[in-house]
Amino acid sequence: MEIFFARPTYLYFLFLIPIIILFHFLSLYLHRKRALTFANFEAIARVKGIDLYSKNLVNLVITILIIISLVCALAGPNTTRQVSTSTSSFVIAVDVSRSMEANDIPPSRIDRARSSAIEFVESLPSGTKSGVISFSGNSYIHQDLTTDRALVKQALSSLEISEIGGTDIYEAIITATNILDREDYKVVILLSDGQSNVGSLGDAIEYARKSSVIVYTIGLGTETGGETFFGLSKIDEDSLKAIAYETRGQYYRVQNSEDLDKSFKSIVTLGERSVNYDLTYWFVMAALVLIVISYVVITPRYLPFP
Repeated sequence: MEIFFARPTYLYFLFLIPIIILFHFLSLYLHRKRALTFANFEAIARVKGIDLYSKNLVNLVITILIIISLVCALAGPNTTRQVSTSTSSFVIAVDVSRSMEANDIPPSRIDRARSSAIEFVESLPSGTKSGVISFSGNSYIHQDLTTDRALVKQALSSLEISEIGGTDIYEAIITATNILDREDYKVVILLSDGQSNVGSLGDAIEYARKSSVIVYTIGLGTETGGETFFGLSKIDEDSLKAIAYETRGQYYRVQNSEDLDKSFKSIVTLGERSVNYDLTYWFVMAALVLIVISYVVITPRYLPFP
């Protein structure tokens, strides 16, 4: 396990340790010199069984360990751990705007997205959490995170084209990110033709990044586009590529059902990834435990005799 520090400049405080050691032994020397002025000093020490000349090395070691723990906590200790997709939590965000009625991916973009997403859920490792949202002019949670694949598949099966106009990818990312708030390894799979016309995409990307959410985007649509009730609908790849790139995800261009199935299979078989874990809490706890040991266990041994 490799440990690295977010704020390594704080580690310079460790140079205080040699000064503390020097001060400790100098203090012991002066204390012993004063103590020798008492004629019955050594006699009292024998009666009480006290080693008054002890260098109190245990107390010194405890003090040094406390300093090391606190300095390391200030420096922001982190470690990385390899996790597989079975430890990931997924939110599948499906565009249900009118443009998804296009038939360039038969029978339609929405129908193909729905069926492939169901197959993806079936392929997830047992115990994997997943949820479903849809979005058009606004977003709607169809299924919160659950390990029950039947509920997720039912939610996907219920997806229909929305009567609300617009495509708000911004709100979709915000909603999906909030669902994943308490999870360790967070993944959003966003299926859309990319024609976002509501909300600020840049703000959504920043929100996902700050929440450590990885967004995989799947762009649905052929180069020639597909017919809808409102006319020809083409894919807008730029926004989908930007979302994936900025959140450390991946963009998949889908022009047929085979491409879509391959995209989902690629996501579920990504294997292991490195995830950062903040160790500050553990170093602070170590310092507190050592402080308690110092005052409760160590200190009474060296209290002045009556």
